[in-house]
Amino acid sequence: MSQPNVVFLLTDQWRLQALGYTGNKQVRTPNIDRLAHESVNFKQAISGYSVCCPWRASFLTGQYPLTHGVIVNDVPISSEPIGLGDAFKQAGYNTAFIGKWHVDGQGRSNYIPPERRLGFDAFMALECSHDYNRSAYYDGDDPTMRYWDGYDVFAQTAAAQRYIQSQDGEQPFMLVLSWGPPHNPYQTAPPEYRDMYDPRDIELRPNVPADMADEAREWLAGYYAHCSAIDKSVGDIMATLDELGLTDDTVLVFASDHGDMLGSQGTVRKQKPWEESIRVPFLLHYPAEFGRESAEVDSFLNAHDIMPTLLGVCGLPIPATVEGRDFSPALRGEKIQSDGALLACFHPFGEWHRGVGGREYRGIRTARYSYCRALDGPWLLYDNEADPFQLTNLVDRPECAEAQRELDALLGRELEAIGDDFLPGMSYIERWGYPLDDTGTVPFRW
Repeated sequence: MSQPNVVFLLTDQWRLQALGYTGNKQVRTPNIDRLAHESVNFKQAISGYSVCCPWRASFLTGQYPLTHGVIVNDVPISSEPIGLGDAFKQAGYNTAFIGKWHVDGQGRSNYIPPERRLGFDAFMALECSHDYNRSAYYDGDDPTMRYWDGYDVFAQTAAAQRYIQSQDGEQPFMLVLSWGPPHNPYQTAPPEYRDMYDPRDIELRPNVPADMADEAREWLAGYYAHCSAIDKSVGDIMATLDELGLTDDTVLVFASDHGDMLGSQGTVRKQKPWEESIRVPFLLHYPAEFGRESAEVDSFLNAHDIMPTLLGVCGLPIPATVEGRDFSPALRGEKIQSDGALLACFHPFGEWHRGVGGREYRGIRTARYSYCRALDGPWLLYDNEADPFQLTNLVDRPECAEAQRELDALLGRELEAIGDDFLPGMSYIERWGYPLDDTGTVPFRW
C-alpha cells in the first residue's frame, strides 16, 4: 500500500490525568495503556481552545479560530478551508466520519448536507447529543433521523468496525470515529461500567476544594465509567485491525478535544487555562514499515497542528489554507523548535459566561510554565514543575518578574505571528454577526 490508512479515535472531554498510562491508578484503561506503550506519545498535546466547537473546527480545517470563525459553540465555519476529509480524498483516500460532528452550527439535531461535511463521504453522524443511550444520527444522504442501538459508544464502534471490514484494500481509507463521552452527563455509562467505580473510593486531586469533594467523587466515578467503556471500544478497534491484517498498514490515533475540571480549582467542565482543561492525550501508532514503534515527543501539538501532521505522516500535500504546523518530522526523531502552545478563550460563554467569572484570555503553556493575560493585564502564572496542581498563582510576584517578562514576550510573538490582536470578545461576535442571549452565549437549537 503506497499510503497508510488512518483511523482517528476522538473522545470528548477526556483529560490527560484520567488514564492509566499517565499515572492514574484508579481508572481502568488497559487497552489505551497498551496502545500508549506501542505508540508515539505527544506528551505536550494541548487543547489550546478547550471547548468543543472551536477545537473541532481547528482539527478539521488546520486553521486558527479567528480564521475559521468558530470562536464559540454552535456557530458555522466562516472560512473556506480545504477540510480534513477533502485533503485525504484528493489524495485518493476513501473518507468516513462516524459520531459527534459539532462544527455545523445549524442546529444540534438537524441534517448535515454533503457540502458541509468537509470532504467526508461515508457519514453517520449528528451535530451534537449527550443522550448516550438514545442517541440520534443521520446515515449518508438520507435525511431521516435514526437512533444508535443502546449505548452509542458501542454502536458507533461497531459501525466503524463494519466500515473497516468493508474496505477492499484498493484504496487507503481515512476514518474519524468521534465519541461523545466521557463528556457529562457522567452517570449514563452502561451499568457494568458504573459498577466498577464506587465514589467513596475515588481519590481527588489536591486542588479540589473540600466543599466540592463529595460531588466531585460522584462525578469522577461516572466519568471513569465512561472512560472504561470507551477503553473497551478502543480495544475492539485494535482487534479489528489485527484480525484484518491492517495494523501494519494503519496510522491509529487516540485523542481528546479538551479536558474536564471535575472540581479542580473549584470549577467544572472546560474553557479554562488550567491543566485539567488543557492537557489531553494524543497517541499515534505508526505502521511497522515506518520503523518506530514507540517514543515520546516534546513538541507542543495544538488543535490546528493535527491536520498538517496527519498529512505529513502519510506523505500527502498540505493545503495552503492550513495554518498549523506539520510535526511529522518530530516523529522521525528530528528536532523541531517548539517553545509552547497558545491558549485562548475568545469570548466567555455557556457554562463559563461572565456571570460566573468567565473572561477572555490569551496564554502560553511551555514545558515549565503556564502564563495567561486577561484584557486587564497578567492574570495567571504557574510553575508547573514546582507546583503541578497549580495551587499558587505567581503572577506579578517580584521573584518571578523575569520569568513573567519572558513569557509575556513569547506570548506576544505567538499572537503577532497569527495576527491575533486580543480584542474584547464582542468585537469577534460582531465581526461574524453571532446572536447572543442575556448571558452572552450563542443560543443553540436542538
